[in-house]
Amino acid sequence: MREYNPKEYEKSTYETWEKEGFFEVDYSKDKNFCIMMPPPNVTGSLHIGHALTFTLQDIMVRYKRMDGYATLWQPGTDHAGIATQNVVEKQLLAEGKTKEELGREEFLKRVWEWKEFSGGTITKQLRSLGASPAWSRERFTMDEGLQRAVRVAFKRLYDEGYIVKGNYMVNWCPKDGALSDIEVEYETHEGELVYIKYPIVDSDEYIVVATTRPETYFGDTAVMVNPEDERYKHLIGKKVRLPIINREIPIIADEYVDMEFGTGAVKVTPAHDPNDYEVGLRHNLELIKVFDEKGILNEHAGKFKGLDRLEARPKIVEKLEELGFIEKREKHIHQVGHCYRCKSVIEPYVSTQWFLKKEVAIPAIEAANRGDVKFHPAQWKNNYDAWMRELRDWCISRQLWWGHQIPVYYCDECGHEWVSVEEPSECPKCHSKNFHQDPDVLDTWFSSALWPFSTLGWENGEWGKGIKWQPEDLERFYPNNLLITGFDILFFWVARMMMMGVHFLKDVPFRDVYLHALVRDEHGQKMSKSKGNVIDPLEIIEKYSADALRFTLAVLAVQGRDIKLSEAKIVESRNFTNKLYNAARFLTMHQEKFEDLDNIEIKTELGKWMLYKFNEAVKNVRRELDEYRFNDAAMTLYRYLWQDFCDWGIELSKVSKDSIAELGAIFKESMKLLHPFMPFLTEFLYQELSKTDVKENTIMLKEYPKVKDVEKPADFDLIIEAIVSLRRIKALTQSNFKKAYVLANLPEMAKEYIKKLAKVEEIEFVNEPIENAIRDISDNLETMVSKEEIDLKPIIERLNKQKQKLQKEVEKLEKKLQNKNFIERAPKEVVEKNQAELNENKEKLQKIEEELRKLNA
Repeated sequence: MREYNPKEYEKSTYETWEKEGFFEVDYSKDKNFCIMMPPPNVTGSLHIGHALTFTLQDIMVRYKRMDGYATLWQPGTDHAGIATQNVVEKQLLAEGKTKEELGREEFLKRVWEWKEFSGGTITKQLRSLGASPAWSRERFTMDEGLQRAVRVAFKRLYDEGYIVKGNYMVNWCPKDGALSDIEVEYETHEGELVYIKYPIVDSDEYIVVATTRPETYFGDTAVMVNPEDERYKHLIGKKVRLPIINREIPIIADEYVDMEFGTGAVKVTPAHDPNDYEVGLRHNLELIKVFDEKGILNEHAGKFKGLDRLEARPKIVEKLEELGFIEKREKHIHQVGHCYRCKSVIEPYVSTQWFLKKEVAIPAIEAANRGDVKFHPAQWKNNYDAWMRELRDWCISRQLWWGHQIPVYYCDECGHEWVSVEEPSECPKCHSKNFHQDPDVLDTWFSSALWPFSTLGWENGEWGKGIKWQPEDLERFYPNNLLITGFDILFFWVARMMMMGVHFLKDVPFRDVYLHALVRDEHGQKMSKSKGNVIDPLEIIEKYSADALRFTLAVLAVQGRDIKLSEAKIVESRNFTNKLYNAARFLTMHQEKFEDLDNIEIKTELGKWMLYKFNEAVKNVRRELDEYRFNDAAMTLYRYLWQDFCDWGIELSKVSKDSIAELGAIFKESMKLLHPFMPFLTEFLYQELSKTDVKENTIMLKEYPKVKDVEKPADFDLIIEAIVSLRRIKALTQSNFKKAYVLANLPEMAKEYIKKLAKVEEIEFVNEPIENAIRDISDNLETMVSKEEIDLKPIIERLNKQKQKLQKEVEKLEKKLQNKNFIERAPKEVVEKNQAELNENKEKLQKIEEELRKLNA
């Protein structure tokens, strides 16, 4: 048999699979299976989270393809507005240029050039993982067909009144502009609570207000107290004077104020705080912005104009302190929002933006509660439900140049506003040629929300030509059968696909949603470059093979549980691939070529037993895959192939040589069962055992094994138990006895297997225990060897010496661990090491005492 070099074989075989079109949709099939690739960022590269997502998807896709489905795994990439624009802006800065100097049109040309240069990186890397999507149908969220779908969706929602524009308080990143609520990441910061004195007009009194953001007080338009607060009732209706700038503002009353927090009086800054914004609307307060879109203080800040708001903060406090307007300063732990992309501190900021009204989500909530979509694990349904019910209007406009430009146009002559799917040539109202398009672009997730159906041709129009999809695809593949993605984008992406799918197609976009957990390091720590614990999937593939990485991820993918990945686990999977290779090599040493299982009759008892074991594995793997229990399916395969087939089937065949042809056929069928998990090695071994070629006889298009009515054969499990039991006696006595006895109901043919593999000359089956024997009792039988055959004296002496030595060690460690001084003074790791040694020695002592008990019985 040929040597197996994963690095060379994986590359060449994948190229053959793709070239021959094996990944594409087979429209001749009656059953359909569709799954969407969560489109990775066009400028991204494969990380371990991607590897998990795409491995699990590929397992399901290969399983369904082999099981007779017209299988569509839709590939594609996302334009990733903020991330991609940031990359190109950094490139320009390195050249000493800005996007503003280039202008919008030239800048977008640069982005497209960058996309063409690096946009295929992650899809190339996906090939090294063995992913098998229909590459001919690859889509990009900014390709022409999908651009048209986005414009159609926007226009319909606009015409229906779900998309509106207005002055709203939004999450504002000074670098990236408006963000939706879920694009803000909160971190705990140690800040400062500053108590500022506000002098009361025409009085010697002052009122103290506590704030963490003194730089915004220039935008205060009121001081607010609770109407029931006796301390301040006499001040309601009066005015205070803002320190430094001396602008007067009123003292108002509102039940919103918590009398117990701070001083019970709060500053109201409607332009820079979401709660104050609502108060401002209730009390008709002026809205004063004190810094611009870049976070730079303006003329309202007096002498501090021109400073960044965070840079100005300590300087403002210093000035207030100098003038005697600071009562005290306290450390304060609080949550601070940051941009999920550039990590800048987020500001609440009133801005004119486009919003998708939250009411559009109501049908999607109802669909989930009807059970139209099932979540795996099921508890994610509650998270989805809770978030959707607390939904606020979604800010869908972004102050970027790269992305889907909002298809709203404004006439420069008559001021008319309209939405158009096609590029307009004139104002539809006054027919003027002078008009301009809204400069903002749509949130990246808006176009991603259409992905389950826009990729199937929905509203692609003429712009979608050239993509290899069929007119009936939408009807055939929507709703998609399954979505597999990380739980961390449940709200970013999954919920929004639900909203759009139910709204536009009146049905959920997928029937099942499998949300996998995070991949962490072996200690459960989140991977990060700063910690130095990042596992690069490409390095793992290079070192151990794609199959080893895939199988490890599958074994660890327990529903609802974070994955603790270590190199040791990957080595275990690599060892499994070696085991399979060696099994195939053994088979080919005895026979050059093997038939497919359907073409031979299984006649030997060993062959029948192995067929029964295989059938049980098929039954379990199918059930586990259908329930998305990837770890259970992988472990079923591991136990069947390593233990049943390699450890015992191969060993037992050394007694029953005429069973080898049958085992070879069963092994080939087993490779089909394993194929979705380990596509490359299974293809190689299948071709080696068949003496055929990938192009002509690829395993990936073979029928996936089905459960058959297989009669339970002679109980080889009991034969194996007898062999293991006798091996234990040999290990205990360290002797080569010639005759052994087995108390069990076994057929006569079992003797040859037991004799050969337990290495004894004679086996006798008995109905009751024999006298004066060393006995080993296992779950279903008992084996015995006459004590006359073994000189027990040196064995017992050796064990007693070991026992005495261990007893002394146990006493010494127990004494040390009972010493309070040692426990208190020794480093924690030293105490833990001693405790571990004690436990280990106690376990050894117990085993020796058990061995002595058997020998003396």
